[in-house]
Amino acid sequence: MDNNLNPIWAIVPASGLGRRMQSELPKQYLSFQGKTVIEHCLDRLLSHPGIEGAVVVLQNDDSHWEELGYTSEKPVLTTAGGVERHHSVYNGLLVLQDRCGSEVLALVHDAIRPLVTHLDLDNVIKAARAHEAGALLAAPVSDTLKLQGDKMDITRTVSRDQLWRAFTPQIFPLPMLLRSLKVAIDDNLEITDDASAIELQGFSPRLVSGDPSNIKITNPSDLNLAELIWLNQRDQQYDE
Repeated sequence: MDNNLNPIWAIVPASGLGRRMQSELPKQYLSFQGKTVIEHCLDRLLSHPGIEGAVVVLQNDDSHWEELGYTSEKPVLTTAGGVERHHSVYNGLLVLQDRCGSEVLALVHDAIRPLVTHLDLDNVIKAARAHEAGALLAAPVSDTLKLQGDKMDITRTVSRDQLWRAFTPQIFPLPMLLRSLKVAIDDNLEITDDASAIELQGFSPRLVSGDPSNIKITNPSDLNLAELIWLNQRDQQYDE
């Protein structure tokens, strides 16, 4: 399978409840600058020329998506999520496979990361096309790391050399990711992102240095920070 020729579709898991946001609305439906977080996210992805369309994975009882009336010139499909995030991604991949077949690159991106830049998308797409095990955006760890003991004491300082924080998008050949997630689900393996499922099958995805402004909106303060980053990105675009 030639990754250089395969189309790229986005899988956007959006079934989180957002309990840490202290809001009745799921965090992907909170708003800044006149749009919800998920609308900003989809706008970023679908405005990139290398992305053909998106599969949005929703909660079974999600009543907010239809109220948005989100539209795009590119196809946007929806399906129901699962118990955990990787179940939701797996369901999205099945819909994508049914729509496009297996010769597709699946770009998995969190709905609550609305600020990914086109430059980062360019770089991670290029790396995923060149590397058979796919690629993901990430950033080197810059803070000092401490290992916690049982009583909230420090047991030791952990070297941060060669440690990276994983972001999304993460891009993999659809069959590889589908198989890896199925094994993780069937064997009840603990995975924290899509790359970890790939790694458990003996593959080594490529790390691509990404902009730290690609934040994940998790806490109430993140929404204010996202708005500031969005405004700065807009101003930079106008200045170019």
